Amino acid sequence: MRLWPRLAGLVLLALWPRLALADAMDHPGAVVLARQNALAQEDRARSVVELQVFRTRQEARAADGTRLALTALNPGANGWLLLELFRPGKGRETYHIENPAPLARQIALTGGPDPALSLGGTGLCRPWTGEPPELDSARATGLPFAPICGERLYLRNPVAGSRTSLERTAEFLRDRVAFGESLVGFVKGTLYKDRYLESGALVADADPGRAAAALGRARLADHPVMYTTMTFDLVGASPTRMEMGAWYAVEGAPGIYASALQPRMIDPAILRGDQRANPLDPVEGKADVYLVGFDLSLFDLGYETGTEHPRLDWSPRPPEGARNRALPGPDGVARPAPLVPTGMLSPAEARRVAATFTGGFKREHGAFRAGPLAATNHGHHYGFVVHGTVLSRLQPGLATLYVLTDGRVGMRTWDSADAPPLREIRFARQNGVALVEPDPDTGQPLPGTMVRQWLPGNWSGSDKAELRTLRAGACLRPGPNGPFLVYAWFSTATPSAMARVFQAYGCDYAMLLDMNAMEHTYMAAYTAAPGGGIALHHLVAGMAQIDARRADGSRVPRFVGSADNRDFFYLLRKEDAE
Repeated sequence: MRLWPRLAGLVLLALWPRLALADAMDHPGAVVLARQNALAQEDRARSVVELQVFRTRQEARAADGTRLALTALNPGANGWLLLELFRPGKGRETYHIENPAPLARQIALTGGPDPALSLGGTGLCRPWTGEPPELDSARATGLPFAPICGERLYLRNPVAGSRTSLERTAEFLRDRVAFGESLVGFVKGTLYKDRYLESGALVADADPGRAAAALGRARLADHPVMYTTMTFDLVGASPTRMEMGAWYAVEGAPGIYASALQPRMIDPAILRGDQRANPLDPVEGKADVYLVGFDLSLFDLGYETGTEHPRLDWSPRPPEGARNRALPGPDGVARPAPLVPTGMLSPAEARRVAATFTGGFKREHGAFRAGPLAATNHGHHYGFVVHGTVLSRLQPGLATLYVLTDGRVGMRTWDSADAPPLREIRFARQNGVALVEPDPDTGQPLPGTMVRQWLPGNWSGSDKAELRTLRAGACLRPGPNGPFLVYAWFSTATPSAMARVFQAYGCDYAMLLDMNAMEHTYMAAYTAAPGGGIALHHLVAGMAQIDARRADGSRVPRFVGSADNRDFFYLLRKEDAE
């Protein structure tokens, strides 16, 4: 069996002969690529750097004896680099560097007796020189992103991410109490079930306001006006009086739209059209669902891991036979070091931020306990990629939201046979199995094949398979200007109700994000504030309690103004859309 990675490498070598002529910083030669791919596939302990199949490395030696190495973790994404210094009399020093302009600036290490970082036509930089060296000063700041080289690059520094008391308690129980996971499950199944349930009353003869006609309406049996507690300001309408299934433009946020409904109003042809989803129960039928849509022709989508989550070690969920105890984690990696997760948006991108929302499950819950996906690939731990860097490998059969290096956004069940090449993946996050997916015969969107299967679908919930709880999800659907990304907040719902809502909104593919608490389903939009800066708008008022506070009591935007322990997605306004 150990010969297989070698054979895979030889096959890869045969498939990519042209790579042998490539420039070293564009991508490795065919022989190097084949070797790196073979080693990355082996079932063994490794560093996270060794997971990067497309990494390239340049080395130089200065006149004073300092040796330097620059590793581009994925030259195609051109976002993350690892700089290593070997100064005389000192051990190895490693610095995680972020290139904030991956589409415009190529970074390389020059040779000769006075090596430097070449910044793609914008000059040279030697941050390891000077008294004190700029790298030392940047590390001493303790900032998550410390600018170097005239703010053309950032040094990523380790920081502690904020967390709520609920998260602190849950993690304490899981990590230090032998039966802690069952205690957390008991709390979720009793104290928190339907805790966030909202069910707005129907408002007779109310003015529905001005909807965005170009986006159409969800397929409902009726479109009554409902009372909502959404806090967004809407163009030509009140957020407290919204027509179910209609889309409304968000004030001050071009390209962002809001909608609301209760699942009981969905067209019966959808609710009874197939048997892939369970019937709605009376509670989730009346539970409010709030949706936010993004015209992706105006936004760039990105993803960032938190300072702690998702982890890279083993989830306790897979059966013992699916785990290799000789490995620190399913990919042979337990920690991201020497890479540094910061849990917040780069300051270079903050000026363009339009929205953020929490990513997916923690590693503890991000693998399968039972069913066909539990027994193979070490339990199918959910994968994720940041700036082209694989932190956890993408697993076949899992629902995946991804962004390519050219900015295109996709959502699909991952299949290495027809998925985009890994070299072209800039961001990716997997989270369980599909809520909605195309029928293989007709291409029509239907509930995913495992929507009704609690354990095989890894839908979480209580140990009694009570699936109704606060949940968030995302989908892609066609829009008037191309793909339209939808984030949906379900005040309480089962996977079946989520699938039916996404079907009603014309989604081609949909997936679960996270669940059970406001901090796990957090979503905020940002608009220009009077006098400069950004104004923060939470989807629902309770989400404001998650943000940290300044000394004066004002809110610090989560993921934007403070580091967080959880992963998140973010949307940036395209430069030409400003």
